[in-house]
Amino acid sequence: MLKHICQEMFMPTPPPQLTSIMLAFAPLFWKRTWKHAQILLWGAILAPGKRTVTSALRIMGRSQDPHFENYHRVLNRARWSCLKASQVLLHLLVSTFVPSGALVFGLDDTIERRRGEKIRARGVYRDPVRSSRSHFVKTGGLRWLSLMLLTPIPWAQRVWALPFLTALAPSEGFSKECRERHKPLTHWATQLLLQLRRWLPNRELIVVADQAFSAFDFLTRMQSLRQPITCISRLRLDARLFGPPPDRTPHRAGRPRLVGMRLPTLQQVQDAHDTIWTKLTVPHWYGAVAREIEYTSGIAIWYHGGFPPLPIGWVLIRDPLASFDSLALLCTDPKQLPQQILALFVQRWQVEVTFHEIRAHVGFETQRQWSDLAIARTSPILLGLFSLITLLAHSLASDEKLPLARASWYRKSLPTFADAIALVRQRYWSCIDIFASPPNTEFVKIPAPLFNRLADALCWAA
Repeated sequence: MLKHICQEMFMPTPPPQLTSIMLAFAPLFWKRTWKHAQILLWGAILAPGKRTVTSALRIMGRSQDPHFENYHRVLNRARWSCLKASQVLLHLLVSTFVPSGALVFGLDDTIERRRGEKIRARGVYRDPVRSSRSHFVKTGGLRWLSLMLLTPIPWAQRVWALPFLTALAPSEGFSKECRERHKPLTHWATQLLLQLRRWLPNRELIVVADQAFSAFDFLTRMQSLRQPITCISRLRLDARLFGPPPDRTPHRAGRPRLVGMRLPTLQQVQDAHDTIWTKLTVPHWYGAVAREIEYTSGIAIWYHGGFPPLPIGWVLIRDPLASFDSLALLCTDPKQLPQQILALFVQRWQVEVTFHEIRAHVGFETQRQWSDLAIARTSPILLGLFSLITLLAHSLASDEKLPLARASWYRKSLPTFADAIALVRQRYWSCIDIFASPPNTEFVKIPAPLFNRLADALCWAA
């Protein structure tokens, strides 16, 4: 009992900037569940390496708690809505970074490599990290579809992809096991975007996705909404494009035409000698330096039998240095300018950066939950933790600047996510008041329980 009281006595109290953000999620939990959820949340932020429940309890000084099973029950048994938590996180992100104007979102899937007989929704997929055009790799795991807010971060001076809503897309074998009809990835994407439109009914929404989402059923569903969602994606070079339908002749029998004359494919446009190419310098191409490219654009109707005609604006890109193949883009809003379509599509590469940072700094793929409910909660929490840490760091930034981790052999001009999570951790550990310690000395007295927690964090960092 005395040891437990000492742990509570030297438990750091986060600063008000961090507490106010955390308290936005408190109404989603019962009082006792919220107390345990806070321990797990701060433990996931502070713990290096694996993000298991045990690592979170150790870093928070709860390794000797006899009722450790209560913390596991937050994930696998407690009644709280992960969907409502996503809604709270989205409104925090929007009110902080994009209070007005159009909202740009990134949509992409990633594979969480997991093994075990109890991981029922596991499937075999193409590994997007290890595969290339000349080398195809398969991996077993869980497929997650994540929706991210693409927004400029003032102190980072670049666009970040902030996840807030993630759904599990089970494998076809799992659907057969549950005797359910298998839902492809585009159906899950439709559900996520319909939910997003309910949460933000009065905002203009733009979604940037990969070629996997340039499907007729998905794009036409987004355009059939009362307030359509603009989609930007890659387009096939052999897509069937048509002109607008001609005016209907009076007193002519039959149904009106849906499309006009067949237009050349984008492959034919690329190979034609009379195609007019415009030069454009794109800043932050692939997240790096500015790049000069050539493009041509147009407006057409993309049509395929069995689907309604889809008006699009297309942009065909080529590299004068021939360092990459031709790239064709489509936008379901033909009024968008080609420069705007290019600028928005370039932001999609930040989604891959976010997935890498989550694996490197937030411990994605290191959790060990195996029950269906815990799996459905843990991975979306770790993805959303990236956005939550960004919000916490933004509240601590002074004059839109963050301290950088510099050394004589390592210089960088702009902060990264590693600096953001380091600042949040530093502010948390520094919020301990030792009233018995003399002021203005070169030595700081550290309580034994806190010293043991810091020593464990350093010794077991790997």
